[in-house]
Amino acid sequence: MFDLDLWREIFQSISKNKLRTLLSGGTVIFAIMLFAILFGLANGLQNTFNEGMGGDAENTIFINSGRTAKAGKGNQAGRRIQFDNALLSTLKDEFKDDIEFITARVNKNVVASYKGEKNNYSLRAVNPDHQFIEKSELVSGRFINQRDLQESTKVIVIGRLVKEDLFKTEKVIGEYIDLNKIQYKVVGVYQDIGDDNEERIIYMPLTTAQRIYGNNDFIDQINLTYNLSMGLDNAIALGTNIESRIKKIFNIEPSDQRAVRLRNRATEANSINQFNSVLAILVLIIGLGTLIAGIVGISNIMIFIVKERTKEIGIRKALGARPSSIQSIILIESVLITSISGYVGLLLGIGILEAYGPSLDKYFITDPSVSTNLVAMATLALIISGFIAAYVPAKRASQIKPIIALRDE
Repeated sequence: MFDLDLWREIFQSISKNKLRTLLSGGTVIFAIMLFAILFGLANGLQNTFNEGMGGDAENTIFINSGRTAKAGKGNQAGRRIQFDNALLSTLKDEFKDDIEFITARVNKNVVASYKGEKNNYSLRAVNPDHQFIEKSELVSGRFINQRDLQESTKVIVIGRLVKEDLFKTEKVIGEYIDLNKIQYKVVGVYQDIGDDNEERIIYMPLTTAQRIYGNNDFIDQINLTYNLSMGLDNAIALGTNIESRIKKIFNIEPSDQRAVRLRNRATEANSINQFNSVLAILVLIIGLGTLIAGIVGISNIMIFIVKERTKEIGIRKALGARPSSIQSIILIESVLITSISGYVGLLLGIGILEAYGPSLDKYFITDPSVSTNLVAMATLALIISGFIAAYVPAKRASQIKPIIALRDE
């Protein structure tokens, strides 16, 4: 196999038959390139759905109140459902075995100012558990704690971009910010792994906001995370049970879909998993079809190549060439062309994905990429197929009698 004369003959054969080489190599290049692009686009779609799930814990249930759409149980349609601290406590107690973290939210818009710097921000009044539901990572200081909640302290935790807007490079922990002309002490700075908009939010103890901005125990939203050990089906059932319990507390018709709006990421994850499974099967079928087309193309070309070289093979045998040497020339040539072409196809596929990937965001395809190992395995499959496709006619050709080969037209 490492005979210099053998390799010289192989490269000489390739250079003298450029069209034949181009046809066999082009089949492999196209198959591998298309294979890489298809799997890259599929991964891009999956990345889009996964990013949509980012920012919050993947096992989160969001619960919002609304207005009743149906009359019933002595109440008129259009009744406003108002969540409160009592509801939060009820859910925490009754579903304590299934709930990991739970928090309420009160949302406000505030004008924040510090030493002449001023800007508008969203304010979220929350419980301490919110840090783990929102995936907020502290850069410095601390988050809202239970003592802040019990004493309704005037402390806040600001996002990284809020700090950059108001404080620039100054020290921030322990400083005071005016929110709607009321001073609050900054006790922490956080960053969010979701997106930059989440870092323009200011957090405050729930009870502080309730006392200052409403003098009530009303809340706008309840968020919670369920125990991951309970599984997807049980998590979906938990969301249904919580919704039913809230409707029962507020005398809401069970079929009313507007009074309580519950978003369960377990349901979303289930839908995404189903979509990804169907997408993976479709891409796999198309990818396999592409590879099979490449294999058939290589097989046909190799049969044609061997047929074309029948007279050459007869001359070699007449001059004393062994059948194994004839087979080696044909097989090595096939594997060499397939390997180089597969690598070129891989480079082209990845290059196209990198060149056009950023512009595909508008089509909901994010960061399309493909595993090099996957494409390498596909290339290896084509190489093996090319070897097999060449072996059968090569073996048959090596066994032909010289006189018969020389008579071939």
